[in-house]
Amino acid sequence: MKQRVFFQKQKSMLLTMLIGILLIGILIAIPTGYEDALIYQGTERATGEVIQVNNTAIKSSGLIQSGEQSCTMIIQDGIFKGREVTGVNFLSGSLEKDKIYKEGDKALVTISHEGDQITSIVMSDHYRLDKEVILLLAFAVLLIVVAGKNGFLAIFSFAITILTIWKILVPCYLNGYSPVWTGILITTFITAVIIYFVYGFDRRTITAILGSLLGIFTTCILGMLFTDLFKINGAVMPDSESLLYSGFQHLDLTSIFMSSIFIGASGAMIDLSVDITSAIHEVVEKKPDITWKEAAKSGMNVGRAAMGTMTTTLLLAYSGGYITLLMVFMAQGTPIDHILNYKYVAAEVLDTVVGSFGLVTVAPFTVLVAGILLTHREKKTVLTTQKIRQQEN
Repeated sequence: MKQRVFFQKQKSMLLTMLIGILLIGILIAIPTGYEDALIYQGTERATGEVIQVNNTAIKSSGLIQSGEQSCTMIIQDGIFKGREVTGVNFLSGSLEKDKIYKEGDKALVTISHEGDQITSIVMSDHYRLDKEVILLLAFAVLLIVVAGKNGFLAIFSFAITILTIWKILVPCYLNGYSPVWTGILITTFITAVIIYFVYGFDRRTITAILGSLLGIFTTCILGMLFTDLFKINGAVMPDSESLLYSGFQHLDLTSIFMSSIFIGASGAMIDLSVDITSAIHEVVEKKPDITWKEAAKSGMNVGRAAMGTMTTTLLLAYSGGYITLLMVFMAQGTPIDHILNYKYVAAEVLDTVVGSFGLVTVAPFTVLVAGILLTHREKKTVLTTQKIRQQEN
């Protein structure tokens, strides 16, 4: 019997892996439609190692630097590999965007050329992809070591989520599709994929998906309502104006902002729904004859404990990138009522509170669904077992 269960689990694991590989392959193959953007036509992207720098054309004024830096480099890859060239690093006077190179640095460069003749080389930024790959691999190894099979499958859901956002969500937004409906469909797909890779084909999968989606839909409705009431414009999002000036004036930035509210909160909702579903499943496994009300009560107790930390998690996630802004407010002595009334601060308040609102609703939704779906099957099993025993006696 144990051997049979073992082989069934292995078969299920293999099937899940095959589905994951298939989904990743399909997503990689899907074109975004923006692969041949004008900015990259007639150019070669490569990496170069800086061997000499010339800073004579840089003008400094305190912390601000402007002008340009000239760097001699050896191209490391691409059709110009091994060639010694001179690239230009333009400085705009922005501490946020500018970068300074020194000897030994690796830079990502864009080479404009006509055939074998290089016309210009612009240094985009420091080359970091190798470090990013190392970091991701270290994360994957740690995840597998700690979580085992579930950690391995989580890598599939992680990859599928990234590819879905990049290959489907972003192009759909750029093409002018309804941000809210597109966001709902994509979030539903991602939710189903993530939870499937946790449970496989199981009633727990349906339970956790329904619980998560009910909370996500609640967040969506509240986000749309309060975005209008707060009079928030989507231009509060970083780089949104640059997007408009790049030829995408048709985009509905406010609707994109609305969709970002429930998309951003969906991860915490999935987490809470899975926690409650797993807790109720364990209770039912240990006590198969438990009623759905008793199971739901146990799940709600778990939900209450988790909600206290999850709402704070959202607060920290949204506010973590705004520490310097808060420092500016404090340094200038800005009154708290003025701070909370600023549009970009109100947008973050909206993100956090509406996301937390939806998160709180996930618990009762999941508890109700889990109490009905998970105990119904177990109750049938118990009744069948009791009938068999009665017939034997």
